[in-house]
Amino acid sequence: MRGFPYWWRRHHHCQSNVYAHPGDVVASPGDPREGYFAHSRHRGPPEGWGGDDGESVNFGVRRPLRFMAHKLELTDDQVEKLAVILNDLKTERAQAAVDYRRTVNAMAEALASPTFDEPKAKAAGEERVKSADHVRNAVQDALRRVHAILDDEQRQRLAYLMRTGALTI
Repeated sequence: MRGFPYWWRRHHHCQSNVYAHPGDVVASPGDPREGYFAHSRHRGPPEGWGGDDGESVNFGVRRPLRFMAHKLELTDDQVEKLAVILNDLKTERAQAAVDYRRTVNAMAEALASPTFDEPKAKAAGEERVKSADHVRNAVQDALRRVHAILDDEQRQRLAYLMRTGALTI
């Protein structure tokens, strides 16, 4: 039960009083974390916790892009090009997820029929292979494009990050 108050404070953006009312400001004067959690729960997280404009955190390409920009010490031009590459790759993977759900549904329909629908199951399997090939080609294209925009030292750092598992593409 020791971790629950910490979890509550982190997820409800309040200080130490778990029983505070939603409009209460719960940071006490002189608290070393004053300003960190010292805000009303209804106003949302402190400024700077979200995106650049104060909005909520975007879990698209922003985090991997920031991580790579920091670790590889990318220039602004490289960051712009990398953002386009990662966005294209994210789109391809999202389409692959849609295709996967579609093939699962088709396989389930083939299984649910009174007699096994062999052609439907086979078509779903072939569609899944096509989708995997498409993602593989998109990843290879992304790697080729990333290779072209990085210098030798940055390529070595990126390869190290991939080998250690700190970054996956």
